[in-house]
Amino acid sequence: MKIGYQTNTWGGVVGHPAGVTSVKDLFYLANGSTEQAIRDIAAAGYQGIELFDGNLVQYENRMDEFRRLLSGSGLDLIGVYTGANFIYEDILPDEMAKIEKTAELAAAAGAEHLVLGGGAVRAAGIREEDFAALAKGLDIAAGIARRHGLQASYHPHLGTMVERPDQLDRLMPLTDIPLCPDTAHIEAGGGDPLEVIRKYGSRITYIHFKDYRSGAFVPLGEGGQSFGDMLRLLREQGYDGWVTIELDSHDDPAKAAGISRAYLRDTLHLR
Repeated sequence: MKIGYQTNTWGGVVGHPAGVTSVKDLFYLANGSTEQAIRDIAAAGYQGIELFDGNLVQYENRMDEFRRLLSGSGLDLIGVYTGANFIYEDILPDEMAKIEKTAELAAAAGAEHLVLGGGAVRAAGIREEDFAALAKGLDIAAGIARRHGLQASYHPHLGTMVERPDQLDRLMPLTDIPLCPDTAHIEAGGGDPLEVIRKYGSRITYIHFKDYRSGAFVPLGEGGQSFGDMLRLLREQGYDGWVTIELDSHDDPAKAAGISRAYLRDTLHLR
């Protein structure tokens, strides 16, 4: 397994302001320095990064600069995180146009994965047919990823229509898309990360490790997640891909990355 880190800790998780009036421009964005994130992640001893679609779009007209930044740090671009509402038919073409643009840039930057979040919750609540609509949208997005040589996966997340275990179980039979679990979001949604890995191991092509304590996301080892058991189960299932550490925000992102890397090295013996 190889170990990576998400750059969103540098600046936190925000949205692209253009998305308020233009669905095709609704990108995720970490409102911090991608360059600083890359330097800090490399210094902490990780092998790759994942970043938001909006942060990659910032390099749209200077992709050579981004590739030089990565190669100079010795890091791989693991993947790019994007997403959509997926359930509203009228705006789906514009959402797919955004995902197409993201996939094209991700491929040009040398990424391996396209991580898809989303599935909107309506003001009046989730409708039964929303699961089929989400599955359809994910399958279209996965086809876009394949055309660009990327591996797509779905990332269940708090605040979407797939945050609880029963919601994940309703979605998965409706789509062929692989799964990218986030261990802390699973727990925060009332699930057991080990059970999700056990149940859907054959569909896990990528995974995020994040620790969780008292309703907050924390560096690895500062919460109650059983990462050692997760690694053993992943290995038993033949998983040998990337494990990306994610922490949505922290007062000292570089320190947090170092804490998690030390835990991976000293406790989990991932070197």
